[in-house]
Amino acid sequence: MRTGVIAKKLGMSRIFRDDGRQVPVTVLQLDALKVVAKRTMEKDGYTAVQLGAGFSKPKNVNRPLRSYYSKSNVETKRLLREFRVTSENLIDVGAEITANHYVEGQYVDVSGVSIGKGFAGAMKRHNFRGLRASHGVSISHRSHGSTGQCQDPGRVFKGKKMAGHMGAKKVTTQNLEVVSADEETGLILVKGAVPGARGGWVTINDATKKPFEEKSPLPGAIKSDKKAQEAPPNDSDKVDDSKDNEDKPLDASSDQGSVDEN
Repeated sequence: MRTGVIAKKLGMSRIFRDDGRQVPVTVLQLDALKVVAKRTMEKDGYTAVQLGAGFSKPKNVNRPLRSYYSKSNVETKRLLREFRVTSENLIDVGAEITANHYVEGQYVDVSGVSIGKGFAGAMKRHNFRGLRASHGVSISHRSHGSTGQCQDPGRVFKGKKMAGHMGAKKVTTQNLEVVSADEETGLILVKGAVPGARGGWVTINDATKKPFEEKSPLPGAIKSDKKAQEAPPNDSDKVDDSKDNEDKPLDASSDQGSVDEN
């Protein structure tokens, strides 16, 4: 089990396939996603990584949290989330996770806080039919009707579907397909809708009801590792090599061959 990511919901769009079919997608962005801390079995009793996303001004962060970030040598973040992982998928503190953490065709579960609808009636909140439009019904066409029995039990059971506060709670949408992931822009396109409003934060995890995608990087797509592997040779080394060659005396015999005096 590897770590998930924190992403910002930018909105919805659509892309066109080669055969002309259009696919509705939700655009999610990874904003400076870094590992702030990691939990180990020896110290904490479980294994997990704590990720921070976005940027926050230090003046808007309380002093204990600023000290917490400084110990990890990570800039102050907008949001913190912890993801359980196995011991072999722990990531070093300070590493930045990129968008190619997920590959095209992979299925993910996306969790977020749904849009708040305020106080809603039974028809909108629970999809009730409502009362009849005529035949004795007056002014209460959208009411939910009776909620209990008679003197026995003489009360309304807990959990009864009634009017009340709707939305603004955590919702998880499962088995969403990843259409594309761009490391440079940090954008992940997911097929279908994702809970939450534009500009809200969501968490993305590998789908629990689908087999794990073998092409997915383990323990994750880390930006620092790729930079270290693709680092070009240093120009100063070339200059030093050229200077060393200039300082060495030339051997005429080796360049022109041996000369026979006879």
